[in-house]
Amino acid sequence: MIKGVVFDFDGLILDTELPVFRAWQEIFASHGQELRLADWGDHIGRSPDSFDPCDDLERLLGHPVDREAIHREHQRREASLIDAEGALPGVVDLIEQAHKRNLHLGIASSSERAWVIRHLARLGLGDAFETIRCSDDVLRTKPAADLYLAVLAKWAIAPHEAFALEDSPHGVSAAKAAGMFCIAVPNEMTKNLPFDHADLVLPSLAGVALEDLLRKLGMDGVRP
Repeated sequence: MIKGVVFDFDGLILDTELPVFRAWQEIFASHGQELRLADWGDHIGRSPDSFDPCDDLERLLGHPVDREAIHREHQRREASLIDAEGALPGVVDLIEQAHKRNLHLGIASSSERAWVIRHLARLGLGDAFETIRCSDDVLRTKPAADLYLAVLAKWAIAPHEAFALEDSPHGVSAAKAAGMFCIAVPNEMTKNLPFDHADLVLPSLAGVALEDLLRKLGMDGVRP
């Protein structure tokens, strides 16, 4: 019996990943360098604090850069691009379907809580999720299982009583490490990455019926 659904945030609810990448591409280009998607894939789904693109830029240039100024410029451009984005197709409808079935709804994100809360409020989803666990709440972010285990612990349910929605291989690895079913919904940034470890892969959440997902996962979706 399914009792809860746990959403990733970046790239699953809101397309933040492509704007982040594009903003860094612009910075690299302004220094006469190219940032390729093939070199970026391993960063997707990890905490933003786990890497610094300036490391690669300095390696390509062969000299140090003004990291503080570059990060300020990236933050400005990233914010401009992301603030123009709405919730990804099908997300709001799936949330509404889960509410109607009385399921727990949570978020497990490797981003900081303030980031997630701010954008949820902007999207009109500030009250949609009863449990949110972010990088502030755990010692290890994805691909470790900590975020998902923290959500499940709050609900006091077993891993097989919930499923996760993820857009990155690292996110899928985290959900599977927690013992959960996981549905991958790759986006423009992750569609060419490997998702062999997901239980189900969907091209989009648009037009997706919760009942169909539960049936494909062999689950029943009524919470007692």
